[in-house]
Amino acid sequence: MQRTPTNKVRPKKFLGQHFLHDQGIAKRIVDALQTTPGEAVLEIGPGMGVLTQYLQENAAIDLKVIEIDRDSVQYLGEHYPSLRGRIVSGDFLETDLRTIFPGSFSIIGNFPYNISSQIFFRVLAERQRVRQVVCMLQKEVADRIAEKPGSKTYGILSVLLQAYYTITYLFKVPPGVFTPPPKVMSAVIRLERNQTQALACDEKLFVQVVKQGFNNRRKTLRNALKPLALPAEISALEILDKRAEQLSVEEFVHLTQLIGQSRGAASTGI
Repeated sequence: MQRTPTNKVRPKKFLGQHFLHDQGIAKRIVDALQTTPGEAVLEIGPGMGVLTQYLQENAAIDLKVIEIDRDSVQYLGEHYPSLRGRIVSGDFLETDLRTIFPGSFSIIGNFPYNISSQIFFRVLAERQRVRQVVCMLQKEVADRIAEKPGSKTYGILSVLLQAYYTITYLFKVPPGVFTPPPKVMSAVIRLERNQTQALACDEKLFVQVVKQGFNNRRKTLRNALKPLALPAEISALEILDKRAEQLSVEEFVHLTQLIGQSRGAASTGI
C-alpha cells in the first residue's frame, strides 16, 4: 500500500530540502526511469520516501538509497522495513560509490538545489558506470543542461554532460507541490549515456578549454582562451572568432584536438 508521507522530518534549509508531496508528480518521475531487470538503482536524498515508495513497487530493480540527513535515515528505516540494509547514511558527493554498487547503475532523485551542479560533476567523474539519471532540480539548471548551442543559457554543464549523455527535458514542476515551496520553478530531466566511451581529444584539455571559454563567455574564444597560451597558428583560426556559447560539443572536441596536436608538435620540435 502506498503511503502519503506526513511532515515528520523537518525540512532543513542548510541541506536545501524541499519535500515533494504531490504523489502524481512522484509517480511520473519514477515512471521516467527506464530500467532493465536486475538493474542497480541509487536514489539520492530520498527524504521521507515519496519516490522510494514507487521505486519499491518494481521488484526487478536492485534499489539502494543514500541520505545525508540522519532524521530522514531514521524515518526511512521505521516506515520502509524493506529498505533495511539498503539505506546508506552519508554524503553522495563524498561516498565511494563502488562500496554501494561495484558495477554500473542508474540514479534517480529530487536533487537539492544548492548542490545539483556538484552532483552532475560527480556523475561525470563516474560516467563509465552511471548509465542513466532521472532527476528533479531547479528549472534554471535543467534548462542549462538541456540547452543547445547559441543560447545564453548554454554553458559548461551543457557541453560536458552532452558530450557523454543524451538529455531529455521531461516536464516542469510548480513550487506549490513542495514543503516548503521553493521560490523557483523546478523541472525533471533524464540523462542517458550515449555511445561515446572516450572523446577524440585529450579529455582533460577538453574540460580546460570548455571552462576557460565559458568563464569569459562575453569574449571571443581568441581572447577567452589567452590564459591557455595558444600557439600562433591556433590563435589565427576562424573558429576563435566565435564565443563559447556558439560552439557545439563536436566543435569543442575539434578545437581541443587542434590545440593538443599543436602543443604536441611544439614539444617535439616538429
